[in-house]
Amino acid sequence: MNEMARIPPEARSRLAWPLRLTFLGMFAERAARAFWPLWSIIFASFAALMLGLHELAPLEVVWTAGAVAIMGALLALAHGLARFRWPRQHEVVARLDATLPGRPISALADELAVGRGDAASAELWRAHLARMAARVAEARAVRPKLGLAARDPYALRYAALVALAVAVLFGSVWRVGTVTEMTPGGSAEALAAGPSWEGWVEPPAYTAKPTLYLNDLPAGRLEVPQGSRITLRLYGEVGALTLSETVSARTGEVPPASAPEQSFTVVQSGRLAIEGPGGRSWEVTMIADAPPSVRLDGPAERGATGEMRLPFVASDDHGVVSGRAEITLALDRVDRRYGLAAEPEPRAPLVFDLPMTITGDRRDFREVLIENVSGHPWVGLPVEVRLTVVDAAGQEGSSAPEIIELPGRRFFDTLAKAIVEQRRDLLWSRANAPRVAQVLRAISHRPEDIFDSETAYLKLRVAIRRLELGLKDGPLDDALRDEIAEALWDIALMIEDGTLAGALERLREAQERLAEAMRNGANREEIERLMQELREAMSDYIRQLAEEQQREGGQEQQAERQQQGQEITGQQLEEMLQRLQELMEQGRMDEAQQLLEALRQMMENLQVTQGPNGQQSPGQQALNGLADTLRQQQELSDDTFSDLQRQFQDGQQQGQQQGQQGMEGQEGQEGQPPGAGRQGSETPGEGLGQMLADRQRALRELLEGQSRGLPAPGTPEGDAAREALDRAGRAMEGAEEALRENDLAGALDEQAEAMEALREGMRNLGEALAQEQMQNGQQGENFGRADAPRRRDPLGRDIGRDGQIGTEEKLLQGEDVYRRARDLLDEIRRRSGERDRPLIELDYLRRLLERF
Repeated sequence: MNEMARIPPEARSRLAWPLRLTFLGMFAERAARAFWPLWSIIFASFAALMLGLHELAPLEVVWTAGAVAIMGALLALAHGLARFRWPRQHEVVARLDATLPGRPISALADELAVGRGDAASAELWRAHLARMAARVAEARAVRPKLGLAARDPYALRYAALVALAVAVLFGSVWRVGTVTEMTPGGSAEALAAGPSWEGWVEPPAYTAKPTLYLNDLPAGRLEVPQGSRITLRLYGEVGALTLSETVSARTGEVPPASAPEQSFTVVQSGRLAIEGPGGRSWEVTMIADAPPSVRLDGPAERGATGEMRLPFVASDDHGVVSGRAEITLALDRVDRRYGLAAEPEPRAPLVFDLPMTITGDRRDFREVLIENVSGHPWVGLPVEVRLTVVDAAGQEGSSAPEIIELPGRRFFDTLAKAIVEQRRDLLWSRANAPRVAQVLRAISHRPEDIFDSETAYLKLRVAIRRLELGLKDGPLDDALRDEIAEALWDIALMIEDGTLAGALERLREAQERLAEAMRNGANREEIERLMQELREAMSDYIRQLAEEQQREGGQEQQAERQQQGQEITGQQLEEMLQRLQELMEQGRMDEAQQLLEALRQMMENLQVTQGPNGQQSPGQQALNGLADTLRQQQELSDDTFSDLQRQFQDGQQQGQQQGQQGMEGQEGQEGQPPGAGRQGSETPGEGLGQMLADRQRALRELLEGQSRGLPAPGTPEGDAAREALDRAGRAMEGAEEALRENDLAGALDEQAEAMEALREGMRNLGEALAQEQMQNGQQGENFGRADAPRRRDPLGRDIGRDGQIGTEEKLLQGEDVYRRARDLLDEIRRRSGERDRPLIELDYLRRLLERF
């Protein structure tokens, strides 16, 4: 105390809080060291009471444990009081001073002993005190040393703390009061004081129903789901409260009605009662868990590639968790003729897991089972389908058996169909093997008249030899039979599709890779690469389809494919691909996946038409090349127009933000082309203009190469075509220069002239080719006749007569064609004024108005 009194007041004020905190730390440190056995015993005792351990143990054990706990607590208290020492002020000051360099607190309390009369010594002493006062200002409270590992090597204090935490989480503080029931008269006092029982009703988890606390429910009617778990705890003197229930239907070894804790499951309606003081009763009504139901939701369908599609509807009061479809052969309905006359070999039923809805409500949903069973011998035969679903309670529900014809791949080629039929007979029964070998030899007797592919014929001969060699050794074994069946299936596919199967497989793989990239959030470069792969695979598939149709040629097959397929133009395909890429760039992956699925189905059902000649002539190839150049030029013109609009909008926004020009100045700016007035300035539009100029140059160079290889030289039509294409090239060159100067309006004019010249050149070239073919007599008598059959290109477009692109029919027929033209123009104006139309359509309508 005297030491602190000698310290200057300013230093004492700075030391006030560090000293208080250091004092509290020393107090906590000494209290923990002295009394940790006491609070460990208290924590352990409370944990045991809150967990209800005293309710489970005999009375004698509870009394003994209580006495031991009380004695231990008293001894620990006495031991702690004997060891605990209250922190004194000089101890607190000494601990804080020891943490500072040079012990400045003690230095400030010292006095000068030598040289008091010496001015130099006094000045030096004052400087020393100032330095010590500065160090005192940096004083911080000393952290207490609460570690007790040396005094508690077995960590008993932590064990008691963990036990208390478990009791707080899983026990109840109400149970502490039940310890009074262990004394004489305690039970009656407890019953009079408050609740002496607790109960819970826990419905099954799959019902998603909440747990009910019975103490909060009044007596009366109680509805609970089937399978609910009821848990009851009876407190107080054993026998004071008893349980009476008829909902569990328990038999055999049943615990006594007075057992302190009981648990059972509700399996029927009945009565639940707690008899005794403070008891309660309920009339329990069990809500039965209805079994699930399932049924077919329409006829079985065949997909484009032969997969089976079984729509079904499933429902359950709480939700279906799984299901299966079992397909067995309806032998009594099979037409037992030819290879099916023999007794079939035993074959396991077809069992498929039913698809469950993932995001929808499984209490009532519709789904489609899709499985490809094209290679199964039951395809095309009557089968019995039975669907079964299971709910969370394990209950099963089955549909009524229905007879369907098992869908599978259809074969239109008669030879492929015959091979598939013999394969089915071989799998039906090995007794058919000799007959199968004989029939296969018969149908392959004159291969030059039947087989288009030498490879398919050779493979069939190898399969026949394998089959005949296998028969010489006795009945076929399973491995050889399955191997021959697989070979016959591959041969039938080769005959049916030719190289079309490979093209279709590549198209599917490209679509699947693109869909996987969309689901995984691939970057833009990966999406563009996969889109290019899809375009290439689609082009190859269309070409193979055209060649396949040319080989088929039969009217019946044509009609059957026409019923299944559809015609689609190249422009529609390209628009769908562009729309798909736009959706992916905008991040609308759900819509993109839907469009990709629609495109996949469209390509698998595509009906492609082609002219009578399977191969295209050089002139036709030149026309196709020019048509592609015209399409690319149109795309470039659209991009140029879009950039012009963007620059115009940016100029308007910039003018509104500045707000420094008058109305006249603004009108003058609007009257100029968007590229005017910006020469020599670096804008984002200039970079885009350079890109467009590079594309224009590439198109011009492509056109020059195509012009050099044009057929029909020396004819008036051919010369006119070359002159038109030269004009198109010059217009492209002018458009390129305008784009490099960022004159987008001028570039649009040049591009329009280039497209017009391209169309004229293609028209002249078509006439030249037609004249040349007529002179050479390549088209026969009907070529060029007005009643000649109309032809279409591989994408279903009308190529007109004489091989030219487009049609010679007049679009505007009748006397008043001018009135019709005026009506069309009015309709274009009306549609361009509807702002709810897509932006791309409004741009197209504006271009039409500007041109006409």
